[in-house]
Amino acid sequence: MKDRVQQLKLFPFIKTAIFAILIFFPKLSYSQETTSIQKFKEIDPRPFADNAHHWYDIFDKGNMVNPMPGRPQFKPDEITGIADNILLFQKSNGGWPKNYDVFAILTDSQKDSVKAAKDVLNTTYDNGSTYNQIAALSNVYTVTKTEKYKIAALRGLDYILKSQYKNGGWPQYYPLEQNYSRHITYNDGAMVGIMVLLKDIEDGKPQYFFIDDKLRKKLKKAYDKGMECIIKTQINDMGKPTAWCQQYDEVSLEPAWARKFEPPSICNKESTDILLFLMSMDNPSKEIIDAVQNAVLWFQESKIYCTRVKIIPAERTITPFRVSVSDRVIEKDTTAPPIWTRFYELKTHRPVFCNRDSKIVYSLAEVTRERRDGYGWYVYSPQLVLDKYPEWQKKWAIDNDVLKKK
Repeated sequence: MKDRVQQLKLFPFIKTAIFAILIFFPKLSYSQETTSIQKFKEIDPRPFADNAHHWYDIFDKGNMVNPMPGRPQFKPDEITGIADNILLFQKSNGGWPKNYDVFAILTDSQKDSVKAAKDVLNTTYDNGSTYNQIAALSNVYTVTKTEKYKIAALRGLDYILKSQYKNGGWPQYYPLEQNYSRHITYNDGAMVGIMVLLKDIEDGKPQYFFIDDKLRKKLKKAYDKGMECIIKTQINDMGKPTAWCQQYDEVSLEPAWARKFEPPSICNKESTDILLFLMSMDNPSKEIIDAVQNAVLWFQESKIYCTRVKIIPAERTITPFRVSVSDRVIEKDTTAPPIWTRFYELKTHRPVFCNRDSKIVYSLAEVTRERRDGYGWYVYSPQLVLDKYPEWQKKWAIDNDVLKKK
């Protein structure tokens, strides 16, 4: 009886506590949501810059529409105008084509042309397409709660699920085409871009709150398969783990040709993107730690010293592919920072270059002028990984610094 009386005396206090919780936490949640929403009130043009560059600077007669002189663009904070453009360019299968500027304010005639091509399914992940549109639409929906943006983002996620191979990789284009774009594509950050989006969803980023548990499970499964593919495709060359190729045969998972001047090889540029992604993981698995360690050691061993690429003026040259007004030459320079070639030959690990006839050569001087000046044969990006490595190693591989002199 005494215990019962004490419970009754406590009841008002319990009610007060519950009331305080109900009042306080909604306010806390609202405050957090308001803070989150603020950062979505602009759309960053940088993820769409490659697409815009191709639209404005490389005329393609096959485009649905081409830019018109003097036309205005949406400002980054005009998010519904940009989002409506993204909806306009979305194809009937849920994906997006490449090389259009979603910030462009189109004429009515241009809009009609884009609408008329909804069923032309040249949908792709190339040049940052599809995954960046999904992210932008999700941000806009977070701010506006306008249903059409959520629906379009969900259709885009469904496209990602449908286009994934059973082995976890993604092609460059889907529906599949009868060319190298069928291959699993790391080139230009395609697969890593998809994986970053899926990781953001898995990590519970607030702009993806609208995704239900059923879809989240499917996306988590796709993410896990993608990670397995990344680990499997790290090149073990004659017993030596190295880095990754640009593209892989979608069946055999062997390094494959991409464009005619992009041979199967160890590709340091694409490997940088992969490594920075893997190094962003909290509590990485042993497989991820080993992959990072092996690739970091490869970057260290494949450094090229005392070499600088110099761009020089040259006679204007017009080819079917581009107009060139400069050339590139290699200079010896003892003060130059370490540099890497984009491609290293399988088995020999020699720096390699290539012409449009798919002929392998071993110096930049042997590449024809148009390709020599029009492609990034040398890169500095692996240094980003090497700079990040000491902090990563102290956190996740404390007993094994692969860069420490033995």
